[in-house]
Amino acid sequence: MAAPPRRPLLTLLAGLLVVASLATLAEAIYEDQVGLADWHQKYIGKVKQAVYHSQKSGRRRVVVLTEENVIASLDLRSGDIFWRHVIDKNDLLDQLSLSLGKFSAGRWIYAVSSIDGSISWEKELSLDGLETKQILQSPENDIVYAVGIARSSKLALYHLSAKTGEVLKDIQESLPGELSGEIVLGSDDVLVALNKARSSLFLIKFNSGRISYNKVHVSDLVQDLSGTFKLQSLSNGVIALQTPSTVSLLKLKDTDGLEVVQRFDQPAALSDALTIAEKDQAFAVVRHVGSQIEFIVKFTSDVSSEIIREKVNIDQHRGNVEKVFLNSYIRTDKSHGFRALVVMEDHSLLLIQQGKVVWSREDGLASIVDVTTSELPVEKDGVSVADVEHNLFEWLKGHMLKLKGTLMLANADEVAAIQALRLKSSEKNKMTRDHNGFRKLLIVLTKAGKVIALHTGDGRIIWSNLLPSLRASRFGVMPSALRIYQWQVPHHSVMRENPSVLVVGKSGAESSAPGVFSILDSYSGEELNAMKLDHSVVQIIPLTLKDLSEQRLHLIVDSNSNAHLYPKSPDALDVFLHEMPNLYFYSVDILANVIRGYSLQKSCDIEGDEYCFSTKELWSIIFPSDSERIAISETRKMNEVVHTQAKTIGDHDVMYKYLSKNLVFVATVSPKAAGDIGSALPEEASLVAYLIDAVTGRILHRVTHHGAQGPIHAVLSENWVVYHYFNLRAHRFEMAVIEIYDQSRADNKDVMKLILGKHNLSAPITSYAGPEVVVKSQSYFFTHSVKAMAVTQTAKGITSKQLLIGTISDQVLALDKRYLDPRRSANPTQQEKEEGIIPLTDSLPIIPQSFVTHSHQVEALRGIVSIPAKLESTTLVFTYGVDLFYTQLAPSRTYDSLTDEFSYALLLITIAVLVAAIIVTWIWSKKKELRDKWR
Repeated sequence: MAAPPRRPLLTLLAGLLVVASLATLAEAIYEDQVGLADWHQKYIGKVKQAVYHSQKSGRRRVVVLTEENVIASLDLRSGDIFWRHVIDKNDLLDQLSLSLGKFSAGRWIYAVSSIDGSISWEKELSLDGLETKQILQSPENDIVYAVGIARSSKLALYHLSAKTGEVLKDIQESLPGELSGEIVLGSDDVLVALNKARSSLFLIKFNSGRISYNKVHVSDLVQDLSGTFKLQSLSNGVIALQTPSTVSLLKLKDTDGLEVVQRFDQPAALSDALTIAEKDQAFAVVRHVGSQIEFIVKFTSDVSSEIIREKVNIDQHRGNVEKVFLNSYIRTDKSHGFRALVVMEDHSLLLIQQGKVVWSREDGLASIVDVTTSELPVEKDGVSVADVEHNLFEWLKGHMLKLKGTLMLANADEVAAIQALRLKSSEKNKMTRDHNGFRKLLIVLTKAGKVIALHTGDGRIIWSNLLPSLRASRFGVMPSALRIYQWQVPHHSVMRENPSVLVVGKSGAESSAPGVFSILDSYSGEELNAMKLDHSVVQIIPLTLKDLSEQRLHLIVDSNSNAHLYPKSPDALDVFLHEMPNLYFYSVDILANVIRGYSLQKSCDIEGDEYCFSTKELWSIIFPSDSERIAISETRKMNEVVHTQAKTIGDHDVMYKYLSKNLVFVATVSPKAAGDIGSALPEEASLVAYLIDAVTGRILHRVTHHGAQGPIHAVLSENWVVYHYFNLRAHRFEMAVIEIYDQSRADNKDVMKLILGKHNLSAPITSYAGPEVVVKSQSYFFTHSVKAMAVTQTAKGITSKQLLIGTISDQVLALDKRYLDPRRSANPTQQEKEEGIIPLTDSLPIIPQSFVTHSHQVEALRGIVSIPAKLESTTLVFTYGVDLFYTQLAPSRTYDSLTDEFSYALLLITIAVLVAAIIVTWIWSKKKELRDKWR
């Protein structure tokens, strides 16, 4: 009997190949997956000026100028950004008028269209050294008033056409020596100025090109006046005198005096005057009343009466009202309604209308000063059988839908369901930790002293807290938020306490100002403890040590060079004293141009404080100020994990990394090269890079780059440092790399010594023994200017490193460290090729697909943070500036996990088909054997 035809078997194998190819295609990234693992948020910063604009067709908008040097147009209905321009910090914008959209910078005045942000006109004022103090527009005519002071001795008043910018009148007069320069417009021809002692007001009268002065004592107007105060012009001769606790409304009395017409005895913010009728203006007063804010609108013609008085409920973690911008609209009954933009103490922006908050923006996130992270709670055990059955059904349903989508058999509704399932199945927004360590809390500290927790899943705010210890009176000395650290990280299987974070700040701008501490619950944001320290904060040193309650130890160095231990507990003290002989630290004094190294002593000058330790200076490096100025210093991250101490090269030789945590990178520049690019000639410019041991002060390596200039950015990781600078001779940016290896371990390459135990791998390493080091270095051209640099961090340090470079275009480039290998050569040997060394080129490549921010820009980019996930292949990257961006990055690809889009259903079908094919083939084989036996 003839053998059966093999066509069915061939058909089956062909089908298996098709299934396998589909399984491969399933690994591709779909368009609808964009944004599943990353998010981008746009902000503008704290608003300092606002201009309302209503187009004849379309939505109402408001143009704002912020402290982050941003001009933006916001939709009044939603608060969304319509357009936005982020101006360089070097081109500081001062004022934005309440009409056409004018702002000033030094002697220049610009008019910006509130429709599209284009510049309508620009004008440079002629007076040298002029500092513009005030830009105002009269509601009665189309005249813009520019008031300024030149060299603290001359007062200038310019009248400009609001339509063209033409100077209509220019009045200049020498100032009385006792004026401070704070000036407001009382009326069209009267200015009100404050004297240096802040005790008197000067009424400055302009009459036929002549200027006259009249002095009024503030104490004659307002009794029991205390603290600092400021002036604000409202119109119709009404001026507000604001103190931290009161607001007094003053009115011009003829032209030679002032009188108080009303006083508010609570902290309040006032808006500028808004023209309502032909010769009348309205203004708003917003103040706190208990847990609410009160919104009051008055006419300048009769400040004793009120048009509106409304109470609005707001979040209490926003602080006091700082600024108000009033706007009117016409109601259906043809009467005037009022709305107000309110800027809060935490830099947030609210729109108030008809007694409620229409929308709010958390624009304090545009001024982040520091970032830390926290794990989320562990998911509780105990799931019902019904839940398991339901989840199993949903799992099968989801994978069948994905299979239909892969085979292109899904209809439109099923495609939409697949997209919804992808978002849901990712579980990225759950408030519990996941086994891969992707879900975390990003806890950020803002310039306003507010702590905000963001979920890494979608960037939403979980909690926020404006810290009372970092708040101040509205015109007093403002405390500054310095850093935020992990304080307590309890092990979830041992302890039940929530993790907590530590915020460190100062109560003033001076170096001797006392420090402030605040400890917050990482899960709720509740302030657990707050204290004002009895010493200053000059340097914060987080230690790797923990006490029995899992609280991390910190040293605070004050202005007297004393070190204070926190937390102040007997257990923490015991742990610290045990390790104190091995603890060293260093300080960099840029002004004095010196670096110093210290050890700790048991005694302290403060009597009775056992948690205070004196310091002993061990070494110092004083750089000659006539040839070098310290530009930057960097050290390794405290939590960096190094997987291996050795590096195997192509010829199977071993190089041991110099992995001291006391390694410090310092870069200096010549004095003439300390300015902007181009401020020095190539012959006058130089950059010197140092590798210094922070325990002994020994300089391990020094290299000079002639003709180089800053700005310098650097990152130090493991045994290498990469730094970026500008080459004046080549007119290009460069990046240099230095790798340092420990030559004292070279003998450990002998296998017999390792077998016999005669190696020195376990010998203690001490900084006091002169290290035998070998240094390899190389430099490359780099296309972009750099704003920030970081390096990827992973859980075990196994994954290849990538440099995260914030470019001048406000994007983040991930550059493989292999491109910055100092051992690269133009013609690598076969062994070097096998090792993976890339052939040498003079420039580092810029691969468009390597921008981790994709097409997004993180405007005014300031910082990049890499956070290890539990999955070794993946790191979490958070970038902040005016905007925020978050993503997941796998430098060596996801070699240790399956993607979320892996089709388990397709895998099961493939396995089932293979099993069926095996069974069918076995049956065919048995039948063939039987037929052969019957022959």
